[in-house]
Amino acid sequence: MVPTKAFITKGVGKHKEKLTSFEMALRNAGIAQFNLVKVSSIFPPNCKLVSRKEGLENLSPGQIVFVVMSENATDEPNRLIAASCGLALPKEKERYGYISEHHSFGQKEKVAGEYAEDLAAYMLATTLGAPFDPDKSYDEQKDIWQISGHQVKTRNITQTAVGNKNGVWTTVVTSVVFASYKP
Repeated sequence: MVPTKAFITKGVGKHKEKLTSFEMALRNAGIAQFNLVKVSSIFPPNCKLVSRKEGLENLSPGQIVFVVMSENATDEPNRLIAASCGLALPKEKERYGYISEHHSFGQKEKVAGEYAEDLAAYMLATTLGAPFDPDKSYDEQKDIWQISGHQVKTRNITQTAVGNKNGVWTTVVTSVVFASYKP
Protein backbone atom coordinates (compact mmCIF):
# COMPACT_ATOMS: atom_id res chain seq x y z
CA MET A 1 0.00 0.00 0.00
CA VAL A 2 1.65 3.23 -1.21
CA PRO A 3 0.12 6.67 -0.65
CA THR A 4 -0.82 8.55 -3.83
CA LYS A 5 -2.13 11.74 -2.18
CA ALA A 6 -1.15 13.66 0.93
CA PHE A 7 -2.08 16.95 2.55
CA ILE A 8 -0.69 19.13 5.30
CA THR A 9 -2.62 20.49 8.24
CA LYS A 10 -2.14 22.12 11.62
CA GLY A 11 -4.10 22.91 14.75
CA VAL A 12 -4.06 24.23 18.29
CA GLY A 13 -6.15 23.19 21.28
CA LYS A 14 -6.57 24.35 24.87
CA HIS A 15 -8.17 22.55 27.79
CA LYS A 16 -7.60 21.82 31.48
CA GLU A 17 -6.87 18.17 30.58
CA LYS A 18 -3.81 17.43 28.44
CA LEU A 19 -5.54 14.67 26.44
CA THR A 20 -8.53 16.88 25.68
CA SER A 21 -6.19 19.68 24.65
CA PHE A 22 -4.60 17.26 22.15
CA GLU A 23 -8.06 16.22 20.91
CA MET A 24 -9.00 19.89 20.43
CA ALA A 25 -5.81 20.46 18.40
CA LEU A 26 -6.68 17.46 16.20
CA ARG A 27 -10.21 18.84 15.73
CA ASN A 28 -8.78 22.22 14.78
CA ALA A 29 -6.54 20.46 12.26
CA GLY A 30 -9.57 18.58 10.85
CA ILE A 31 -8.26 15.08 11.59
CA ALA A 32 -9.79 14.08 14.94
CA GLN A 33 -12.38 11.78 13.33
CA PHE A 34 -9.74 9.31 12.09
CA ASN A 35 -7.71 6.56 13.76
CA LEU A 36 -4.28 8.07 13.28
CA VAL A 37 -1.18 5.91 12.92
CA LYS A 38 2.15 7.68 13.06
CA VAL A 39 4.70 6.62 10.47
CA SER A 40 8.26 7.66 9.77
CA SER A 41 9.59 10.25 7.43
CA ILE A 42 9.34 9.16 3.78
CA PHE A 43 7.25 11.12 1.28
CA PRO A 44 6.43 8.42 -1.30
CA PRO A 45 7.43 8.60 -4.97
CA ASN A 46 4.64 9.84 -7.25
CA CYS A 47 2.59 11.04 -4.27
CA LYS A 48 0.74 14.27 -4.96
CA LEU A 49 0.47 17.00 -2.34
CA VAL A 50 -3.15 18.19 -2.43
CA SER A 51 -5.23 20.71 -0.50
CA ARG A 52 -6.60 19.80 2.92
CA LYS A 53 -10.13 19.96 1.48
CA GLU A 54 -9.31 17.53 -1.34
CA GLY A 55 -7.45 15.21 1.00
CA LEU A 56 -10.30 15.06 3.50
CA GLU A 57 -12.72 14.19 0.70
CA ASN A 58 -10.77 10.94 0.21
CA LEU A 59 -11.15 9.85 3.86
CA SER A 60 -14.02 8.54 6.01
CA PRO A 61 -14.61 8.92 9.76
CA GLY A 62 -13.15 6.00 11.69
CA GLN A 63 -10.70 5.15 8.91
CA ILE A 64 -7.15 4.17 9.83
CA VAL A 65 -5.05 7.01 8.44
CA PHE A 66 -1.27 7.19 8.30
CA VAL A 67 0.35 10.48 9.30
CA VAL A 68 3.71 12.03 10.01
CA MET A 69 2.95 14.25 13.00
CA SER A 70 4.75 16.73 15.19
CA GLU A 71 3.16 17.78 18.45
CA ASN A 72 4.01 19.82 21.50
CA ALA A 73 2.18 20.82 24.66
CA THR A 74 2.59 22.97 27.74
CA ASP A 75 0.66 23.94 30.84
CA GLU A 76 3.21 26.64 31.66
CA PRO A 77 1.67 30.13 31.38
CA ASN A 78 3.05 32.26 28.54
CA ARG A 79 5.46 29.57 27.26
CA LEU A 80 5.89 29.64 23.48
CA ILE A 81 5.60 26.20 21.85
CA ALA A 82 5.98 25.10 18.24
CA ALA A 83 5.31 21.99 16.17
CA SER A 84 6.52 21.82 12.59
CA CYS A 85 6.72 19.35 9.72
CA GLY A 86 9.28 20.07 7.03
CA LEU A 87 9.14 18.57 3.54
CA ALA A 88 11.93 18.07 1.03
CA LEU A 89 10.41 16.93 -2.27
CA PRO A 90 12.55 16.13 -5.33
CA LYS A 91 11.50 17.70 -8.61
CA GLU A 92 11.67 14.19 -10.10
CA LYS A 93 8.34 12.78 -8.91
CA GLU A 94 9.56 9.17 -9.20
CA ARG A 95 12.04 9.79 -6.34
CA TYR A 96 10.99 9.74 -2.72
CA GLY A 97 11.28 12.74 -0.45
CA TYR A 98 11.62 13.31 3.27
CA ILE A 99 9.38 14.69 5.99
CA SER A 100 10.82 15.92 9.27
CA GLU A 101 9.11 16.51 12.59
CA HIS A 102 10.36 19.30 14.83
CA HIS A 103 8.90 20.49 18.11
CA SER A 104 10.42 23.19 20.27
CA PHE A 105 10.01 25.69 23.05
CA GLY A 106 10.70 29.39 22.57
CA GLN A 107 11.01 29.30 18.77
CA LYS A 108 8.86 31.58 16.65
CA GLU A 109 7.00 30.14 13.65
CA LYS A 110 9.53 31.19 11.00
CA VAL A 111 12.53 29.80 12.91
CA ALA A 112 10.84 26.47 13.71
CA GLY A 113 9.57 26.10 10.15
CA GLU A 114 12.93 26.83 8.55
CA TYR A 115 14.63 24.41 10.93
CA ALA A 116 12.16 21.65 9.96
CA GLU A 117 12.76 22.36 6.24
CA ASP A 118 16.53 22.24 6.71
CA LEU A 119 16.25 18.97 8.60
CA ALA A 120 14.17 17.34 5.85
CA ALA A 121 16.57 18.60 3.16
CA TYR A 122 19.56 17.32 5.13
CA MET A 123 18.00 13.85 5.45
CA LEU A 124 17.29 13.77 1.71
CA ALA A 125 20.80 15.00 0.88
CA THR A 126 22.36 12.15 2.84
CA THR A 127 20.43 9.60 0.74
CA LEU A 128 21.76 11.23 -2.42
CA GLY A 129 25.33 11.05 -1.10
CA ALA A 130 25.58 14.82 -1.33
CA PRO A 131 27.66 16.99 0.96
CA PHE A 132 25.20 19.37 2.55
CA ASP A 133 25.94 22.95 3.49
CA PRO A 134 22.73 24.92 4.09
CA ASP A 135 24.57 28.23 3.87
CA LYS A 136 25.90 27.52 0.37
CA SER A 137 23.29 25.36 -1.35
CA TYR A 138 20.01 27.05 -0.44
CA ASP A 139 18.36 29.30 -3.02
CA GLU A 140 16.31 31.51 -0.68
CA GLN A 141 14.38 33.28 -3.41
CA LYS A 142 13.01 30.11 -5.00
CA ASP A 143 13.04 27.92 -1.89
CA ILE A 144 14.86 25.17 -3.79
CA TRP A 145 17.83 23.15 -2.57
CA GLN A 146 20.47 22.27 -5.16
CA ILE A 147 21.62 18.84 -4.01
CA SER A 148 24.08 16.98 -6.23
CA GLY A 149 22.41 18.31 -9.34
CA HIS A 150 18.90 17.49 -8.09
CA GLN A 151 16.32 20.19 -7.53
CA VAL A 152 14.43 19.79 -4.28
CA LYS A 153 11.48 21.91 -3.21
CA THR A 154 11.21 22.52 0.51
CA ARG A 155 8.29 23.75 2.54
CA ASN A 156 6.92 23.48 6.04
CA ILE A 157 3.76 23.67 8.04
CA THR A 158 4.20 25.13 11.52
CA GLN A 159 1.86 25.85 14.39
CA THR A 160 2.88 27.95 17.37
CA ALA A 161 0.96 28.99 20.45
CA VAL A 162 1.58 30.63 23.79
CA GLY A 163 0.68 28.72 26.95
CA ASN A 164 -2.59 29.86 28.50
CA LYS A 165 -2.10 32.48 31.23
CA ASN A 166 -4.22 30.38 33.63
CA GLY A 167 -2.07 27.29 33.17
CA VAL A 168 -4.49 25.09 31.21
CA TRP A 169 -2.92 22.77 28.65
CA THR A 170 -2.10 24.19 25.23
CA THR A 171 -1.27 21.72 22.45
CA VAL A 172 -0.04 22.32 18.90
CA VAL A 173 0.03 19.75 16.10
CA THR A 174 1.17 19.69 12.50
CA SER A 175 0.82 16.76 10.20
CA VAL A 176 1.37 15.35 6.75
CA VAL A 177 -1.69 13.15 6.20
CA PHE A 178 -1.70 10.35 3.62
CA ALA A 179 -5.14 10.47 2.05
CA SER A 180 -5.26 8.03 -0.83
CA TYR A 181 -3.49 4.72 -1.52
CA LYS A 182 -2.81 2.23 -4.25
CA PRO A 183 -2.46 -1.45 -3.35
